[in-house]
Amino acid sequence: MNRNTRLTQTFIGVMVLAATASSVYAGLGSHTLHSFYALAVLALAAATSRMKVKLPGIEGNMSVNLPFLLMAVINLSAVEAILIAGLSTVVQCWPQPEKKFRPEQMLFNVSMMTFAASMANLIWNANWLGKASWSSLPLTLSAATAAFFLGQTVPVAAIIKLSQNTSMRRAWMSIVQLSFPYYVVSAGVTSMLTLVGHRFGWQAAVVVFPVMYGIHHSYRLYFGRVSEALSTPPLARAASAGV
Repeated sequence: MNRNTRLTQTFIGVMVLAATASSVYAGLGSHTLHSFYALAVLALAAATSRMKVKLPGIEGNMSVNLPFLLMAVINLSAVEAILIAGLSTVVQCWPQPEKKFRPEQMLFNVSMMTFAASMANLIWNANWLGKASWSSLPLTLSAATAAFFLGQTVPVAAIIKLSQNTSMRRAWMSIVQLSFPYYVVSAGVTSMLTLVGHRFGWQAAVVVFPVMYGIHHSYRLYFGRVSEALSTPPLARAASAGV
């Protein structure tokens, strides 16, 4: 076993401990359960988790279930939000029949997502933030989304550094450039759903499903072109550009 493998396995173990500790801490302040709402959000999050796009230049993919995960964070209890994040990640990462199951990859991804969900839930329910005179729904949601963003992207950049022996800063910046607009759109969609949901309940979330399918299709086309450009030799790119 080489040094990179040992460091990667150690980091996965640290992520499991961090996810467990943060989930327990967030769960201690959990409020009333919303079983039917939680099941509806879980179904939508799991369905959209299979709508994945391959990130160009990075060994990883991104699904379009973030609005439903954010809905769980701000509308459900911490226990429900963390379970939805974990279960939808299992669905997302479950391999196709022809591919090999990698338990360490599944363990890392589930730990990373539950850690991110618990961090976002803690920020959303923070008393000091809710009582601040400048606090508002958009600002609090932005803070929770930022916690989710950092809770996802920083561990992924770290695991890329350890497994591929590359710069963590470069890996994180690549992830940020590819995914940050998606987080901004997801926060906006979640904000609108929250306002509408007070009147229409969980049914409002169903309307977002075709929207996320459209975003998934657009990302596939865009990232496909970026991947093709990256794989094309420089001389061929110059020739196709008419240089």
